[in-house]
Amino acid sequence: MKTAIINNSDLHFEHKQWKSELDFWNDELKSFKNRLSELASRWTDKEVLAQLEHYQNEFILHGGIIEDLQEAIEKHEMNISGHSDENHESLDVAMVKNHLKFREKMETQRQIYADLKKEFFRFLSKYM
Repeated sequence: MKTAIINNSDLHFEHKQWKSELDFWNDELKSFKNRLSELASRWTDKEVLAQLEHYQNEFILHGGIIEDLQEAIEKHEMNISGHSDENHESLDVAMVKNHLKFREKMETQRQIYADLKKEFFRFLSKYM
């Protein structure tokens, strides 16, 4: 049975992709918050304002999650860098397992964020 070797460069490449995705989400959240401000100035209905507050809270929460994910990526990058300094081309099993868990976190968050966006766009199409 052949064992797959995972190189530092492979993980670094995936980190770069995740960082770009998180940066994009941050930019989108700014745009969504601007839409909320526009709607808040147009509506006085308590039900609509409650929904605006709900989305505002969701966007704040998601922004915090993005920060946590970015910090975790940086931490893992530092760990990879330490291995590179020691001339280790591949990582140990524990680090790879951590990376795979983080990949699952990203996939889960990607789905949560996509669902939030769909819900928000339905809301916008109703009240814009």
